[in-house]
Amino acid sequence: MIAEYFLMGVIAPSFLNLMHLVLNIYIVVARGNLLSLGFTGISFITKTIGMIFFTWLGVSVMELDFRIYVPILTFFWFFSHLCEAFVIQHYMEQNVPDWIKRLQL
Repeated sequence: MIAEYFLMGVIAPSFLNLMHLVLNIYIVVARGNLLSLGFTGISFITKTIGMIFFTWLGVSVMELDFRIYVPILTFFWFFSHLCEAFVIQHYMEQNVPDWIKRLQL
């Protein structure tokens, strides 16, 4: 029973955000910051759909206790989302052209 909470509450949202992170790093490096910002907006929608799906799957299908499962799911989703944001910000800062860096005070 604890393994189901760990799998659905910790591993599933972390893996969802890891997939978005890898794809977003590729977009930043290969396509640039502007397209990455567009993907970030779209990923908000896909992550929301994923969270609704994980909530439905855990509560309705696997019959996990929502009082335990939903706080675990949302905490690890939010925490991995913050880590993803800082990593993407780092790659976006590395991708700024030199002429823009010289303009900044």
